[in-house]
Amino acid sequence: MRFGLAGMMLLFFGGMSAPAGAAEGAAELDGAALSLAWGLPFAGILLSIALMPLLAGQVWHHHYGKIAAGWATLVLLPMAMIFGPATAWSELRHVAAHEFIPFIALLLALYTTGGGVLLRGRLMGTPATNTALLALGTVLASVMGTTGASMVLIRPVLRANAFRRRKTHVFVFFIFLVSNIGGSLTPIGDPPLYLGFLAGVSFFWPTQHLAAEFLTCAVILLALFYALDSWAWARERPAPPAAEPEPLRVEGGVNLALIGGVVAVVLMQGAWKPGSASLFGETMPIQQLAAILAFLAITGISVAITPAALREANGFTWGAMTEVAKLFAAIFICMGPVLAILKAGPAGAAAGLVALTSDAAGAPIPWVYFWLSGALSSFLDNAPTYLVFFNLAGGDAGALMGQGALTLTAISCGSVFMGANSYIGNAPNFMVKAIVEEGGVRMPSFFGYCGWAALFLLPCFVLVTLLFFR
Repeated sequence: MRFGLAGMMLLFFGGMSAPAGAAEGAAELDGAALSLAWGLPFAGILLSIALMPLLAGQVWHHHYGKIAAGWATLVLLPMAMIFGPATAWSELRHVAAHEFIPFIALLLALYTTGGGVLLRGRLMGTPATNTALLALGTVLASVMGTTGASMVLIRPVLRANAFRRRKTHVFVFFIFLVSNIGGSLTPIGDPPLYLGFLAGVSFFWPTQHLAAEFLTCAVILLALFYALDSWAWARERPAPPAAEPEPLRVEGGVNLALIGGVVAVVLMQGAWKPGSASLFGETMPIQQLAAILAFLAITGISVAITPAALREANGFTWGAMTEVAKLFAAIFICMGPVLAILKAGPAGAAAGLVALTSDAAGAPIPWVYFWLSGALSSFLDNAPTYLVFFNLAGGDAGALMGQGALTLTAISCGSVFMGANSYIGNAPNFMVKAIVEEGGVRMPSFFGYCGWAALFLLPCFVLVTLLFFR
C-alpha cells in the first residue's frame, strides 16, 4: 500500500514536471521544472482552512495542526522522491531560515508586546466611537505595524461592543483597515514593505508614493463603516451598558517602549550591513539574524516584566499566536512550489500569467501589477508575493523607485491592500479572527469573509485603479 501511494505521487507530480536526471537530486528547487500540480497541496490547505471549520468544526479545532502538517508533507515527500532528499531538505531550510523564522519572530514580538498594553476605561461602541477607534488603528498601523496596532486595539473594541448584538461588521472592517490598509505608509506597517525596505527601498518612499491611494481607501471605507454601523445601531437600538463610559487610560506602558524597540530593530536592518552568516546551512545577512535574536529578546522581556494580572485583564492568550504559527508554517511550505513557478517567469508553468504584466513593447503595465500582486496576495501570503513581483519588475530598488515608481507603487498597494481579501492574506487577519472568536463573537466563515471583501473592498480597488494606475 505504501509503495502504491509512492508510485501514485511519482506519477502525478513527477510524470508532468520532473526534468531528466531528477532522481539524482538537486540543491535548489527549479520552478521551471514544476507543473501546476505542485499547487494542489496549497489549494488543499486553503480549502481545509475555509471548509473544515464549517463541515467538521470539532475535528478542525482539535487537529488543525496535524492537518496542516499533512498538507506540508504532501509537498515535501513527493519533492524528496522526485528531486531527491537534498532538494526537499534545501527547500525546508530555505523556508525556515528566510521566511518562517524571520516572519514569526517579528510577529511574536509585536503580538506579545501589543498584548501587554491594556487600555482601561469604558467606551460605548456607538457608530461614532467605533469609527474613531478604527481611524486611530488605521493611523497607528503604519507606526507600530498592523500586528501591533491590531493587538493593542482589538480587545478595547471587543469590550466597547460587548453589549451589542449586531457587531460582526465592526471586526470585519477592523481587519480591512487596521490589519491591512493602515500599514501601507512605512516598512514597519506591513511585511511586504518591510521586505522592500530590506531590498533597498528607502524608508519613507511608501509614505510619499502610497499616501494618495491609502487616503482614498481609508476615507471611503471609514465612511462606509460609519453608515453601516449607524444602520445597525438604529435597527438594533441597543440598551446602553449600566456603567457610564470612562475615558481611556493606558496600562503596561513599558510595552509601548518595547514596541518602539521593535521599530528600532527594523530600522537597524536597513542601516547596518555587516555581512553574512549561516543558519541551518542557509546564508543569511547578519543583521537579519541579529533582528531575530532581538525580537525574541523583546518577547522574553515583555513576558517577564508584564504582570500576569494585566494580561489576564486584557484577555491575552497564546491560542491565536499558536494557531497562526502552525498554519503559516504549513502555508509557507505549501506555497513554496507555487512561488517557484511564478519566479520562473516565462519559463514556468505560469508563463501566461507572467506575460500579462508587460505590453507588446515590453513595458510594465501598472494596473496589471496591482491586480496580479493583489489577487495572489489575497491567498498567498502577501510578503513573498510582493517579492515575486518586485523581482519580476526588475528587482532593482533604485530603478523601481525612479522611473519604475508607478510599477512599484502598484505592487506595494496590491500586496498590502489586497492582503485584506481573505483571512490568510496577512497574518494579523487570522489573529484578529481568532481573538474575536475567543471573545465569543461569531466571525464570518472563510468564504463569508471573502464575500464581505468582494462587496466593500473590490469597488475601492477598482476606483484606485481608475484614479492611479490606468
